[in-house]
Amino acid sequence: MINRRSFIEKGTLATVSLTLSNSLLAGWKDEFPVVRVSKAERKFMSPAVESLIAEVKAKIGNKEIAWLFENCFPNTLDTTVDFEMINGKPDTFVITGDIDAMWLRDSSAQVWPYLPLMKEDKQLQELIKGVINRQTKCILNDPYANAFYKDELKISEWKNDKTLMKQGVHERKWETDSLCYPIRLAYGYWKETRDISLFDSVWVEAMKLVVKTFKEQQRLSGPGTYKFQRETTNPIDSAPLAGYGYPTKKVGLIHSMFRPSDDATVFPFNIPGNLFAVKALDMLGEILRKIERSADIDNLNKEVIELSNVIRAAIEKCGIVKHKKYGEIYAFETDGFGSYCLMDDSNVPSLLSLSYLNVLSPEKEETYLNTRNYVLSADNPFFFRGKAAEGIGGPHIGMDYIWPMSIIMRGITSKNDQEIKKCITSLQTTHGGTGFMHEAFHKDDPTKFTRKWFAWANTLFGEFIWKVYREKKYLLD
Repeated sequence: MINRRSFIEKGTLATVSLTLSNSLLAGWKDEFPVVRVSKAERKFMSPAVESLIAEVKAKIGNKEIAWLFENCFPNTLDTTVDFEMINGKPDTFVITGDIDAMWLRDSSAQVWPYLPLMKEDKQLQELIKGVINRQTKCILNDPYANAFYKDELKISEWKNDKTLMKQGVHERKWETDSLCYPIRLAYGYWKETRDISLFDSVWVEAMKLVVKTFKEQQRLSGPGTYKFQRETTNPIDSAPLAGYGYPTKKVGLIHSMFRPSDDATVFPFNIPGNLFAVKALDMLGEILRKIERSADIDNLNKEVIELSNVIRAAIEKCGIVKHKKYGEIYAFETDGFGSYCLMDDSNVPSLLSLSYLNVLSPEKEETYLNTRNYVLSADNPFFFRGKAAEGIGGPHIGMDYIWPMSIIMRGITSKNDQEIKKCITSLQTTHGGTGFMHEAFHKDDPTKFTRKWFAWANTLFGEFIWKVYREKKYLLD
């Protein structure tokens, strides 16, 4: 088992170079090697997914993009899912790729692009339903954990972290988005299928725990039960001040000790995470109003609405800053006292991804566009431009490393043909000859990359290309 941090520290970051034969390089334009795992080795086969792959391959002119789509879009199903029936209910455990653990965030994002295909593939629907059921179990085990094992007896290498480590937990970094993603997935599943059967009493108990955790981390009446410290030389792997983070003014925002990158926050109020929480709560409320009503459900729904309104108002008051160059923009983090961290990170939710996650109200479109202009500029300290490409990175990998995920997100959130085409070309020319996306690559040399097997980035690339195929197919020719 390899974990995120040690995978980087043990040499992947230094240089992961891929040697390609001269004949392969010469033949790239016409022939592409088979790099997708064989049918016999695939974890799950979906006829709907395979049909889409065949259609895209046949109908777009850019054959290298078609090859990348064939490799990347099914990568989650090919390599990371473990489906079974447990007590009569579907259960799907999803690893991230090279890490033998299931992140609530990653697992949700990895299967999200397949939701529209469930109508054509009932087994795919059961598989995704199984992800939601597994996430429900994880939340009930520990709402503060970000990653879990399937084998609850497995001992984590992070067992000595100074926090309340429970059985079955791989890592216990509290990140607001970890509880938002399962709601988004459940909501998306319901919208596509109208199936409410999975919203049973067990799922409702998990949602109560989500709301309780969000409210506890508003810390309006004390620091709460969660704290986290790790003995490490890497400051982004541990929370300061006895594990509670830097001081904040209690304004109603949710504290998050870690970002979606699993890096420690500078200021505990992560604005993309709080905006995502508002959206998740709104989606949860909509589900609650559709399932069988009871006094218990009605009370939870009321609590959800009130909490969403409080967080939304706090973002409006404390999460927006006036930038001398870009106008009103969203801060990445704040403390409520008036201090702000202006930057963006590559993991989703990011500031760039806000329109992708559909978390913005129409009246905030200008604020988002201003923010987008900021984060895609040299004024963002983690925006890198090099010989190979330009894009956003982050502290998780370090300076000069661009995340393909940020290039994908730039393309997905753009309405400009030239910008979308630029993103497609960047992704096509920076896969390092592997046929897959990676966690990050060096801005001057895409053969220096981290994480050869990162299923979220692969599937997200597929989602991007499918979107372009549906809306602007001519950009793929």
